[in-house]
Amino acid sequence: MAATCIDADYKGEERYTKISLAYDTDEQYKEINAALAKIHEEHKLDRSVYLTTGSNGRKIIVVEYHDDYDREAGEIFEKLMKMLKIEQCNL
Repeated sequence: MAATCIDADYKGEERYTKISLAYDTDEQYKEINAALAKIHEEHKLDRSVYLTTGSNGRKIIVVEYHDDYDREAGEIFEKLMKMLKIEQCNL
Protein backbone atom coordinates (compact mmCIF):
# COMPACT_ATOMS: atom_id res chain seq x y z
CA MET A 1 0.00 0.00 0.00
CA ALA A 2 1.42 3.39 -0.98
CA ALA A 3 2.00 5.97 1.71
CA THR A 4 -0.60 8.71 1.80
CA CYS A 5 0.03 12.36 2.35
CA ILE A 6 -1.49 14.74 4.85
CA ASP A 7 -4.45 16.52 3.24
CA ALA A 8 -5.61 20.00 4.25
CA ASP A 9 -9.09 21.55 3.99
CA TYR A 10 -9.70 25.23 4.73
CA LYS A 11 -12.96 26.91 5.70
CA GLY A 12 -13.38 30.55 6.62
CA GLU A 13 -15.88 33.31 7.17
CA GLU A 14 -15.70 36.69 8.80
CA ARG A 15 -13.49 36.37 11.93
CA TYR A 16 -13.62 32.54 11.80
CA THR A 17 -11.13 30.20 10.15
CA LYS A 18 -10.58 26.47 10.29
CA ILE A 19 -8.07 24.05 8.84
CA SER A 20 -8.66 20.29 8.90
CA LEU A 21 -5.64 18.02 8.48
CA ALA A 22 -6.46 14.44 7.44
CA TYR A 23 -3.82 11.79 8.12
CA ASP A 24 -3.40 8.01 8.19
CA THR A 25 -0.39 7.08 10.31
CA ASP A 26 0.84 7.64 13.86
CA GLU A 27 3.98 9.20 12.37
CA GLN A 28 1.86 11.80 10.53
CA TYR A 29 -0.08 12.48 13.75
CA LYS A 30 3.17 13.16 15.60
CA GLU A 31 4.43 15.35 12.74
CA ILE A 32 1.25 17.46 12.79
CA ASN A 33 1.32 17.86 16.58
CA ALA A 34 5.00 18.85 16.58
CA ALA A 35 4.32 21.51 13.92
CA LEU A 36 1.28 22.82 15.82
CA ALA A 37 3.26 23.04 19.07
CA LYS A 38 6.05 25.01 17.41
CA ILE A 39 3.68 27.41 15.66
CA HIS A 40 1.53 27.97 18.73
CA GLU A 41 4.63 28.99 20.71
CA GLU A 42 5.11 31.84 18.23
CA HIS A 43 1.44 32.86 17.89
CA LYS A 44 -0.63 33.28 21.03
CA LEU A 45 -3.97 33.54 19.23
CA ASP A 46 -6.70 31.54 21.05
CA ARG A 47 -7.65 28.39 19.19
CA SER A 48 -9.66 25.21 19.47
CA VAL A 49 -8.07 21.91 18.46
CA TYR A 50 -9.96 18.64 18.28
CA LEU A 51 -9.81 15.21 16.67
CA THR A 52 -12.44 13.56 14.52
CA THR A 53 -12.76 10.82 11.92
CA GLY A 54 -13.80 11.41 8.31
CA SER A 55 -16.42 9.40 6.45
CA ASN A 56 -13.58 7.62 4.64
CA GLY A 57 -12.07 6.46 7.95
CA ARG A 58 -9.14 8.90 7.92
CA LYS A 59 -8.31 10.63 11.18
CA ILE A 60 -8.53 14.42 11.21
CA ILE A 61 -7.03 17.14 13.41
CA VAL A 62 -9.09 20.33 13.25
CA VAL A 63 -7.72 23.75 14.27
CA GLU A 64 -10.25 26.58 14.60
CA TYR A 65 -9.80 30.27 15.30
CA HIS A 66 -12.76 32.40 16.42
CA ASP A 67 -12.79 36.20 16.68
CA ASP A 68 -9.71 36.49 14.47
CA TYR A 69 -10.14 40.24 13.91
CA ASP A 70 -6.61 40.73 12.53
CA ARG A 71 -6.72 37.62 10.34
CA GLU A 72 -3.61 36.15 11.95
CA ALA A 73 -4.77 32.59 11.32
CA GLY A 74 -3.94 32.84 7.62
CA GLU A 75 -0.25 33.33 8.41
CA ILE A 76 -0.40 30.49 10.94
CA PHE A 77 -1.98 28.13 8.39
CA GLU A 78 0.62 29.06 5.75
CA LYS A 79 3.46 28.27 8.18
CA LEU A 80 1.78 25.02 9.19
CA MET A 81 1.36 23.90 5.59
CA LYS A 82 4.98 24.77 4.81
CA MET A 83 6.25 22.82 7.83
CA LEU A 84 4.16 19.79 6.82
CA LYS A 85 5.14 20.13 3.13
CA ILE A 86 1.51 20.52 2.06
CA GLU A 87 1.55 22.26 -1.30
CA GLN A 88 -2.20 22.68 -1.83
CA CYS A 89 -5.15 23.22 0.46
CA ASN A 90 -8.72 22.32 -0.53
CA LEU A 91 -11.13 25.24 -0.19
